[in-house]
Amino acid sequence: MPSRRAVFLDLVPLDQGDLDLNPLEQAFDELVVHSHSLPEQVIERLQGAQVAIINKVRLTEQVFQACPDLALVLVSATGLNNVDLEAARRHGILVCNCQGYGTASVAQHTLALLLALATRLVDYQTAVNEGKWGLTPHFCLLDFPIVELDGKTLGVLGLGTLGSAVAKLAEALGMRILVGELPGRPAQEGRLPLEELLPQVDALTLHCPLTEATRNLIGARQLALMKPGAFVINAARGGLIDEQALADALRSGHLGGAATDVLIEEPPVHGNPLLAGDIPRLIVTPHSAWGSREARQRIVNQVAENARAFFAGQPMRQAN
Repeated sequence: MPSRRAVFLDLVPLDQGDLDLNPLEQAFDELVVHSHSLPEQVIERLQGAQVAIINKVRLTEQVFQACPDLALVLVSATGLNNVDLEAARRHGILVCNCQGYGTASVAQHTLALLLALATRLVDYQTAVNEGKWGLTPHFCLLDFPIVELDGKTLGVLGLGTLGSAVAKLAEALGMRILVGELPGRPAQEGRLPLEELLPQVDALTLHCPLTEATRNLIGARQLALMKPGAFVINAARGGLIDEQALADALRSGHLGGAATDVLIEEPPVHGNPLLAGDIPRLIVTPHSAWGSREARQRIVNQVAENARAFFAGQPMRQAN
């Protein structure tokens, strides 16, 4: 049997020094790990390797052409936009990804964002840090309106595994759930067109993929359809919401608040409309919803599982 040599091109940020990598190490005869790899280093580092393990490193036709020993690409994420799947297929290279590893982590992060908006958590913490509590003549500070979620309506766009998990958590708070239709998909009973959904919801949460059909799914027109004071949460993909339109809706006071864990460009090295300092009632987290230690360990375990299945002739989570 030929040597099972694997190269992990970008272990960071998956591993922050807190994961058990033994499952990966035991899946191969040799495992070479790099914390990160520049584009110009990829081909050299993959020479002689049968398996490439990547997170966000791009693998192109040029890479596959220059690495004839490659037989398997293991993506330590769900997204596959950084791999030329057709080129991999032409070169006889199987691509497998990870799936469902972050459901609990992203769902709780989504709920945390919703609760933070409803309770004005950030505003109250800032007020305390600025000493405003000590200046009030009363025992409490109630400068910012608090919203109870019990009895409110949550709109969900994307009722897959993740959207369903968020809906379940919201129902535990007493929220009513409405599900919206996604463009480009067959109509399903009980799912409402956006024009019907948006005026009914007190909060909207997005859990759908970014495609040409869903790009800018929520723009100025859609935001205007929402109730005054409604919340918008995006823990899915940047680009689902028109970022400038969202900033404008918050500045105008139409929305009660918004929270996003994703931006169109990540990291936002060229700036972003949502990073302006004058936008009220906005929470931005740095694509960290998926990053619990438990979720990241599941990725390691799934990558190792995908490798063992491939070597046993029974590939799983195949993407091409």
